[in-house]
Order: sequence, then structure tokens, then C-alpha cells
Amino acid sequence: MTARPGTASPTGGRTPSRALAPLRETGRLFALAAAVVRAVFRRPFQFREFVEQFWFIAGVTILPAALVSIPFGAVIALQVGSLTQQLGAQSFTGGASVLAVVQQASPLIVALLIAGAGGSAICADLGSRSIREELEAMEVMGISPVQRLVVPRVLATMLVAVLLNGLVSVVGTLGGYFFNVVMQDGTPGAYLASFSALAQLPDLYISEFKALVFGFIAGVVAAHRGLNPRGGPKGVGDAVNQSVVITFLLLFFVNMVLTAVYLGTVPPKGG
Repeated sequence: MTARPGTASPTGGRTPSRALAPLRETGRLFALAAAVVRAVFRRPFQFREFVEQFWFIAGVTILPAALVSIPFGAVIALQVGSLTQQLGAQSFTGGASVLAVVQQASPLIVALLIAGAGGSAICADLGSRSIREELEAMEVMGISPVQRLVVPRVLATMLVAVLLNGLVSVVGTLGGYFFNVVMQDGTPGAYLASFSALAQLPDLYISEFKALVFGFIAGVVAAHRGLNPRGGPKGVGDAVNQSVVITFLLLFFVNMVLTAVYLGTVPPKGG
């Protein structure tokens, strides 16, 4: 007798359908990402929904991002300053700390806040619509939920991430400057000179590109989990938690790949 899909086989092992469930879920995630990219170029574009989502996500992330970036910049400046003092390269403290903030800390701070605040709200909103069968009603009326609901939210997360990345970079750099100059007795001239000697425009480009990609990932993962909740209202809460965890894992992996590609293709300044 053949075992039903999702049940244990007579031999005691898992059926192929259950064993392939993670791959199937990953395929659905990539399919949604492709559907979002295709729907971006379709008309009509939901501009009002986009503005509302942009305003909401920006409102819940601007202040936390600014507050978090100050201690991040301070910790990086203090740690790098202590290390350069041990190596006898105090003149490069400013450049090294600013590059660490701009290239690594700023996009990750933005991505974590977007996923934790904006992404969880997107997932909860779409999940509540799904369990109320609003999405099925939209499909019956010939309206695509992806184009109507998902695309504006994903584009909003991407735009907020790019703009917020600039804010975090500036605030983090100012925080690092203050702690390096005031607490470690550095000189403002040496701080700025080392920054201009080591930094280059591609460092800012890769930072903004990371923020753009991270915003896309956070929006797509949140939308995917929100469109596929399981178990009613409790499933919506579980989907929110899953979306945040999955987004964090993907962000760190993608950040590693982008950083490796950038360092391998863009030569350092003066190299």
C-alpha cells in the first residue's frame, strides 16, 4: 500500500514529499522573488500603497537606526583605535573605523532593523489578510495579490534601506569621530587625513548596493511567510518569527558573498 504524502512510509523513514519540503519552500521563495521582479514593470503601479508603506517603515526605523548607529560607531572606533595603538599605526585609526562602519556595520544595522521592524509588520499584515481569505477574494476578482500588495511593500523596504543606510553611515561616522578624538586623544586632522587616504567612492557604492539587496531580501521573505501562514492566528505569529530568523540568516550569508566579491574585484586605494 502506498503511503499518503507527508506520512511515514512502511519502512519507518520519511516520504519523499516530507524530505523535500525545505527545498519546496525554498523554491516558493525564489518563485515569489521572481514574480515580484516581473510585477514591478506591470501597470497599474500601486503608488499610494507604496507611499503609505514607505512612510510607515521609515517611521518605525529612523529613530532606532540613529540610536543604534552611535554605539556601533563608538565600539568600532574604540576597538580599531586600541588595535592601531598596539600596532603603532594610530594615524590610520580614522580611515579603518570609517570603512568598517560604511562597508559592514551600516548595511547590517539597516537590514536588521528593516527585517525586525518593517518586515515583521509586513508579514503580520499579509498573514492576517491570508487567514481572513482576503487574498483569495482578490484572486477571484482578478486582482494579483503580488502586484497589489507585495510589490509596493518590497519597493518601500528597498528605498527605506538605501536612504537609511546613508543616515546610519553619517551618524556612525560622527560617533566614531567623537569617541576617537575625545576619548582616545586622537587629532581631527589625522582622523580625516587617514579617511581620505584609505576611502574611495566604490566603498559607498557597495554599501548602498548591500542596503538595496538586503531591503529586497527582507521584503520578499516577510511577504513569503505572510502569504503562507499555517494554523490560523497562531500560525501568523509563528510566520513572523520565522521571517525574521530566515531574513537574518540570509542577510549574513549574502553579506559574506558580496564582501568577498567586492574585495576580490575592487583594488584598495593606492594598491
